[in-house]
Amino acid sequence: MHGFDPRATTGIPTEPVGSMPRPQRLQDAYAAYDEGRIDKAALEAEQDAAVQDTLDRYAKTDSPIISDGEQRWSSFATYPITDTLAGTGLAPSLGPGGQFFAIFADGHGRQLPKLVKGPFEYSHYAVETLRKSLPLASKPMKQAVISPSMLALLYPLKEPVEGYSREDFEAKLIDECERDIRQCFDAGAARVSVDFTEGRLATREDPRNPWTGAGLLPHFIELINGVMARFSAEERADIGVHTCPGGDRDSVHSADVPYNNLLPEMFKINAGYFLIQLASERDKDPVYEAIGQNLRTDADGVTQMAYLGVINPGNPRVESAQEVSERLQRAANFIAKEQIGATDDCGFSPFSIDEKPNHGSPDFARDIAFQKIENRVAGTRMAAEKLGVS
Repeated sequence: MHGFDPRATTGIPTEPVGSMPRPQRLQDAYAAYDEGRIDKAALEAEQDAAVQDTLDRYAKTDSPIISDGEQRWSSFATYPITDTLAGTGLAPSLGPGGQFFAIFADGHGRQLPKLVKGPFEYSHYAVETLRKSLPLASKPMKQAVISPSMLALLYPLKEPVEGYSREDFEAKLIDECERDIRQCFDAGAARVSVDFTEGRLATREDPRNPWTGAGLLPHFIELINGVMARFSAEERADIGVHTCPGGDRDSVHSADVPYNNLLPEMFKINAGYFLIQLASERDKDPVYEAIGQNLRTDADGVTQMAYLGVINPGNPRVESAQEVSERLQRAANFIAKEQIGATDDCGFSPFSIDEKPNHGSPDFARDIAFQKIENRVAGTRMAAEKLGVS
């Protein structure tokens, strides 16, 4: 559809999830903007510089498809509704004090705003930053977008919003997500993936975070499939869904949740491919097996692909190309090799302010991330040769 062949350069397809660590200079600019010490033009200048550096460094990794690292976003989840994580530029239908999206293993949390009135609509679309980045890129670009299920958490869990039903709100979310994806393709994105990190968390039942015990996973799947139904099988071949146990400040929110709680349901989504955290999973074989059992060859007209996480963004140790290759070869014992791809476990820095404590600094984490991506690409090519995939 978009003239991009994901197998062309590496045999086994490989792509990133999305985000890259923001340079310390950019993180400082976000803080200064929130405090009123710099204006938006000064913040945008730092964002533009970080994007250019991201694209330049990506080109050196030999990656067949790249992203701009979400350097202009507050976070993977909040880019449509606010300019910064602190809430500067919050959409007019929202207010502070919503549900916690997640409480991470190190004890910190990320809180969403809440819907206070209708109607709801996005303040920003992913295409706005994509259009700025595409002319600077030397490789095909992918774009990540947020799922309707994540933004469904904006609606208060128990009390209705006066004059605006949950049903009307969620119908609008499906419309907005479709528009988000379609505009990216129309602008020139080769692939679009939908961030669904809340999927695994939805079965955790954390008493500190009430929505996780509300049995929402089937409804989340329904919402995402509501978006997928708007696209043809040919279009959905280039639409992915990303799952992971979270990633922020080198911590996770749901790694303790068994994958079998999620995977049989997740593959009911009629997407063309899935980006699945696996490198940081302790016991990989049962996950490979579950993927092989549940991955579909006909998801409403499209053969699903499983892009397996072979890189752990939370660990500063750089995986070797040989290690990447061996992980993919092992997976082929459980999953049809023609349905295997390679990716990173998660975005390298899903939130714009991210201290990266395991790495020591965001700038060092950024250097490490590009080394990891280079080895992912090389290792994927090695695995394709070993497995005879072209």
